[in-house]
Amino acid sequence: MSRTLARRAFVALQFVLPKAILSHAVGWLTRREWGPLTRLAIVAFIRAFRVDMSDAREPSAAAYRSFNAFFTRALRDGARPLPNGLDVVVAPADGRISACGQLAGGTLLQAKGVSYSLLDLFDGDAALAARFAAGSFCTVYLAPYNYHRVHMPTGGRAVALRYVPGALFSVNAATTQGLRGLFCRNERAVVVFEGARGDFALVMVGAMNVGSIELCTPLAQPFANRPLANWLARRTHALEESATMERGAEFGRFNMGSTVILLATPGLLRLDPALAPGDVLRMGQRIGCAS
Repeated sequence: MSRTLARRAFVALQFVLPKAILSHAVGWLTRREWGPLTRLAIVAFIRAFRVDMSDAREPSAAAYRSFNAFFTRALRDGARPLPNGLDVVVAPADGRISACGQLAGGTLLQAKGVSYSLLDLFDGDAALAARFAAGSFCTVYLAPYNYHRVHMPTGGRAVALRYVPGALFSVNAATTQGLRGLFCRNERAVVVFEGARGDFALVMVGAMNVGSIELCTPLAQPFANRPLANWLARRTHALEESATMERGAEFGRFNMGSTVILLATPGLLRLDPALAPGDVLRMGQRIGCAS
């Protein structure tokens, strides 16, 4: 079977799989504490995927009572020193760049030859989409073996949150290349920030087998693959009492792997020209600077 046919088959299979049920099951399993069995599984995972634990606050597998505790492990102090200069924008997460660049006509790239609408990503919020329509973006895919916490790319104050219920398709390379509008189909949380040099947004995209999305904001409920109360769903909520978060501060976490999209208004982010899809990023690494 050719690679293209295999990709199409994988995407087609996801339309019939009970994705929400599978994701809930994986979330439940990763939170179980099974003592030595859990530790053996974590050790096997570390070896199979060559996970670098030298950055972890707790580098020993024995320190984690569940797979979820391992997935959401913290970094040790000083593991990711930030570059000098407050105008420097840093990678919000460890992972691989799926796409990056300038928005054109309110659209952005999902993968080579595949684009999607900013308006659809923001679930029809035209005013919000207009603010970012001529800006820049960087999409980072977090694999299951990556560090799973997401951090602030630059300083800012959270001013709005929009939760969008949706599907739970995989966000791996095969689905990103094979399913148009993937990030607009999946469950996601959009948080908009006011920064000293412009506004930016972080979009946490849910995915198959992601137990939940957690945000470090005044609305810090976990987004656990199900619609929240009606007052939270499908509208943009102003966050009036949130504090300014410094560059590098923890913003949220995935309880497995997924995708985070950084969007910046014109003038806030001039991406470094060397950045390209496929590049591996480490949280805190420079990706650009204010224009």
